[in-house]
Amino acid sequence: MLRKWFETKLWKRILIALILGVIVGTLIGDAAENIKWIGDVFIKLIRMIVVPLIFVTLVSGVVAMGSPKKLGSIGIKTMALYLGTTAIAITIGLFLAAIIQPGNGVSITGGDPQHLEAAMPLGERMMNIIPSNPVAALAEGDILAVIFFALIFGIGIMLAEEKAKPVAAVMDSAAEVVLKITHLIMEVAPFGVFALIAAVAGTKGASALLDVLPLAATIIAGCLLHVILTHGGLIRVVLGLPAIRFFKDIIDAQLVAFSTSSSSATMPVTIAVAEDNLGIKSSVASSVIPLGATINMDGTAIYVGVVAVFTAQSFGIDLQLGDYALIALTTTIASIGTAAVPSASLFLLAGVLGVMGISADQTAIVVGFLLPFDRPLDMIRTTVNVTGDLAVCTAVATWEGEIDRAEFRRDPNV
Repeated sequence: MLRKWFETKLWKRILIALILGVIVGTLIGDAAENIKWIGDVFIKLIRMIVVPLIFVTLVSGVVAMGSPKKLGSIGIKTMALYLGTTAIAITIGLFLAAIIQPGNGVSITGGDPQHLEAAMPLGERMMNIIPSNPVAALAEGDILAVIFFALIFGIGIMLAEEKAKPVAAVMDSAAEVVLKITHLIMEVAPFGVFALIAAVAGTKGASALLDVLPLAATIIAGCLLHVILTHGGLIRVVLGLPAIRFFKDIIDAQLVAFSTSSSSATMPVTIAVAEDNLGIKSSVASSVIPLGATINMDGTAIYVGVVAVFTAQSFGIDLQLGDYALIALTTTIASIGTAAVPSASLFLLAGVLGVMGISADQTAIVVGFLLPFDRPLDMIRTTVNVTGDLAVCTAVATWEGEIDRAEFRRDPNV
């Protein structure tokens, strides 16, 4: 029986755990909190491996590229695609919110005010990318600073050539070791997912979204459209690869993203999926995906755009075309500074509502209204974020010739 369990595809085990979690959580109610610690252990294991995974695989990947020119080519394409897909996402969210009008006739004054600080200014966030102490950045898990230092360290090894070969060999070996540890941690995923989902279903209730159904329906519709049209279109139309195969191959990462609500926590799984399932070379996967987990916020952009319009409608504020453009621009730029952790979108939302002229008190009421329902919505938007990371990674790898097309096209044997 145990052998059959471990022989079953990981995504199937996670899906079974997710369904059982909803059932058990609904049946035992608040008592589900007592098993949440199992999910917390899984999250801690993933967070334990995130920083070493990013550092050693990124350094190893940079060295494998062979030249700084290729690194620059990958970086430009990655940033352009991430910001471009985020801009498309916010446009879809704003369009749907303007058509469906989820905020009309909705009173949100019943929410308990919840004050949040606005997201860190973009300039300050960009300055913080350069670590004053790389060791401290590694210890604190400052992902952007770790990425920056890993890139510089890898370039240094590349430029040192023969003299740095022993260091390059150590980094290559370390990357293999860390990836093996990642695969071991993923065997715990079904149990962690079961506990996390049971806790959500038990404390919030499976029907928690009914009170905000129009808003939730608009966000979910936007997420589905974006995944199918933007991500699917990028894979099928732009790259000429089978989109259905792509979505089948990334389901492991999507399910973990859904259960953890964190692109950062899902990152080890995302990298493993990119390399093992999609045939993407480590040099691209280890550089594109960590960056995406930090700056690629497609699902978040849809969420913020819809909620911004929802807020204006519920407060009776008439938005003009210029206002929609301002929301789109602010969300796209500010998403660069949004942490890849659960409910981080609420901090971004505080900043975006501010540029719309929504007062701090009104923002507090909006956040208070959303907070009880934010976790299930967060699970959905994180899944979109991770799907975007993998779609962009596939595109960059294809354009750079760093993907095994035969591996990508092979029958996933689901």
